[in-house]
Amino acid sequence: MAKKWLLRRYAAGLSDGIKRSRATMATPWQRALGHLESVFIDHACFRLIYANLHRLSPRMYRSSQPSPVHVRRAAAAGIRTIVNLRGHRDCASYILEGEACAAAGVVLENFPVNSRDMPKKETLHAARALFERIEYPALMHCKSGADRAGFMAALYLFIHEGVPLETATRQLHWKYGHFKQAKTGILDYFFELYAAYNARHPIDFWDWVDRVYDPVQAKADFRSRQWADTVVDRLLARE
Repeated sequence: MAKKWLLRRYAAGLSDGIKRSRATMATPWQRALGHLESVFIDHACFRLIYANLHRLSPRMYRSSQPSPVHVRRAAAAGIRTIVNLRGHRDCASYILEGEACAAAGVVLENFPVNSRDMPKKETLHAARALFERIEYPALMHCKSGADRAGFMAALYLFIHEGVPLETATRQLHWKYGHFKQAKTGILDYFFELYAAYNARHPIDFWDWVDRVYDPVQAKADFRSRQWADTVVDRLLARE
């Protein structure tokens, strides 16, 4: 009993230290805890082995959350902008990424995207503006590089590079770690809704977004499968 109590106290102290490290990471101890958080809590231990890095076109790449080493490699390869689809977070991985980008002269853009909700109309228009203004070559990432990165990769190819929708949506595929049958399949469903409507009533994508698309109703109509939700949410611990 005493041993278990000591282990719990140690874990609690480590957790408190990690939380404090998120805010400053100013001391060697805080930085050490921050790296521990990134590696073991934010699962960088897996991304150091496989970064899920893929080239979409000469101007755009997609990946999982980059470590400082990955940022330096990206900068050396010519990447000028990194788009963080996780958004600003109270997280060591975010702090380390920001430091690495600043040191390497890479612009870090925070553009949060939800992996389990229908994209908002304003988010879609903001993405369009983002693709038009950032400096290329660029890299987009979420945590695992599977769902949000896949959605934004498909959107980028379709609306910015003019790739046919059927080809662009292949970015949402199991080979990248994406499960269409899980709650994250709502991202596939968004494109499927447009494709189905456009097949019946040919319409420009942005006209459909502004005049036809109903995110609330679309979310209510979408259904996932329990086994896939268990794999994605519990086993893979996706955001």
